[in-house]
This record gives sequence, C-alpha cells and structure tokens, in this order.
Amino acid sequence: MEICVRFFAAAQAAAGTDQSVVKLTDKATLADLENVLGQQNPELANVLNRCSYLHESIAVRDRSRVLSNGDTVDVLPPFAGG
Repeated sequence: MEICVRFFAAAQAAAGTDQSVVKLTDKATLADLENVLGQQNPELANVLNRCSYLHESIAVRDRSRVLSNGDTVDVLPPFAGG
C-alpha cells in the first residue's frame, strides 16, 4: 500500500522534501511507517523521535494505529513554544 507523508519544519529539512509517498505492507501501523522513514534517513530518524503525527487530519498518539492505502500522515516536529 502507499501512504502520502507530508513533512513540516525540522522534519521537512531532515527529509529534504515536503512530501513523499512511502510503500508499506498491508495492515502496517504508524510505528511501521516511522521505522521505514528512519531506516531510509538517519537524520530524519533523530527528528522523528520528537514528532507528533496527524493521520487523515486527526492527531494520533498511538503508534499501533493501522494505516490504509492512500492515507495521508503529517509529520509535525515540536514548534517554538510548544
């Protein structure tokens, strides 16, 4: 399946892009996505440790959330003051 990942602020700088499509196995979780992104880019892996996520525009804290083909995940590092 394919997931659209949008990067913001420090995550965008570490990823070197504002958006990417990531291929995952069916029933992959947010944690699986995080692992794939980190394995592809060690600098991004360091940033991901501090990030929060929006899955289909809804804040997600549970990394075991199952993703679906075509979903969008926003990667949000801590912003100034927050």
